[in-house]
Amino acid sequence: MKSRKILFLYMLTLLTSISVLTSFKNHYKNSNMDNKPVDKIDFKKFQGKWYSLTSIPTALDKKWRKTIENYTLKHNRFDVFTTYYKIGNPEEQSIKSKLFFYADKPDGDMKAQFLWPFKISYFVLELPDDYSYVVIGHQDKKYLFIMSRKPTIDKSLMAAIIERCRKSGYDVDKLVSQEHN
Repeated sequence: MKSRKILFLYMLTLLTSISVLTSFKNHYKNSNMDNKPVDKIDFKKFQGKWYSLTSIPTALDKKWRKTIENYTLKHNRFDVFTTYYKIGNPEEQSIKSKLFFYADKPDGDMKAQFLWPFKISYFVLELPDDYSYVVIGHQDKKYLFIMSRKPTIDKSLMAAIIERCRKSGYDVDKLVSQEHN
């Protein structure tokens, strides 16, 4: 009888461990922090407002703060309307751009276009099932953006995301806060 209880406890522990690991894997199934774009994105769920929380900025946006991006789904792209405040200027600024996705590539492998005909790499590296935040990177790890549906996210979650970015080779010491809070 005692051996049956031990076997039962062993099996219960094993099943619990498998369940926890499976749920963790499923929560981050759209996480690919080896600097490859995620395979699948529900573009309808992706559209909408995103607050840029912290970034390794591009040359274009290195002096931007309180950046908010609004994505509107079109046929094979998003139209993006971005608002921001430039350091030293209290007036809100804005810019329009496009974000293209392609049928023959993973959904997270996109190209951003701020000025025709030039396009730059835009990799969706991590996107949880609830689309509450997104990590955007670059094929050469030149820039990185952590965006959220809200102006802030839990500090421990942000720290975990940044650590995953560091482990995948991004220079997280270059991250700049967008100062939404």
